[in-house]
Amino acid sequence: MNLETLTQVNIERAARRPAFVVTDIANGDQRLVKAADLAGDPLQAELSKLLRMGRSGMIEADGRKLFVTVHAPTARMVVIGAVHISQALAPIARALGYDVTVVDPRTAFASPERFPDVALVAEWPDVALPPLNVDRYTAFIAVTHDPKIDDPALLHAFERNCFYIGALGSRKTHAKRVERLKAQGASDADIARIHAPIGLPIGAVSPGEVAVAIMAEVTAQLRLPKEDVS
Repeated sequence: MNLETLTQVNIERAARRPAFVVTDIANGDQRLVKAADLAGDPLQAELSKLLRMGRSGMIEADGRKLFVTVHAPTARMVVIGAVHISQALAPIARALGYDVTVVDPRTAFASPERFPDVALVAEWPDVALPPLNVDRYTAFIAVTHDPKIDDPALLHAFERNCFYIGALGSRKTHAKRVERLKAQGASDADIARIHAPIGLPIGAVSPGEVAVAIMAEVTAQLRLPKEDVS
C-alpha cells in the first residue's frame, strides 16, 4: 500500500467510516474505495457483502482476481442500564469483539464490582451519551425499564442512526413507550427501528438467556442482508 492510500485509509478509520483497498492480484494495482463512493462502485455488491461479514477476502470480477482488504470500524455496544441482563450481555458482546459501554446514573448498579473490565458511565443519558460518539456502527440496548433513563437514551440513538436499537419490555410496555416517545418528537420511522420486545423469540427466561437472544438479534442485524432480517 502506497503512502497516499495509507494516509486516506487512516483518515477514514479515524472517522469510523469503512474503507476498502482493492488489489489486482495479477499486477499489484490498488485502488481505494471509500464508504461515500460505495454505492456507485462496480464492485458494490461484493464489497458490501465483505463489509457485512467484517472480513477481507478474494473476489473475481471481469476475469480478474482481486483481493479486498476491508477496514471496518470496530462495532460498539452501548447498554443503557446496569442490570442483571447487562451483566450477562456485556461479556458475550466483548467476546464477539464489541467495545462495550454501560450507562446508568444509579451508582449502586453501575459499579466495577458488578461490571469488571467494562467501561461504565454513571451519569444520566444527556450527560453520558454525547461524548461516546454513538454512530451507525453502534448497537444500542435500553434495559433499565425506567422511562426517565431509557426514553432520552432512545431519542439520542434515533439521531445517531445506530444499526441496532433494542428496548426491554412487553408489548404493552412498548405501546406506552411509543406514546411517550412520539410526544417528544419521535417519528413513525424512528419507532419502527426499535426492536421490542428485545431479542430473538427463543423463549428466553433468565437474564443469561435474554442476553443470548439480544446478542443473536444484534448479530443478525449486523451480518445478514437487510432483506433477510425479519
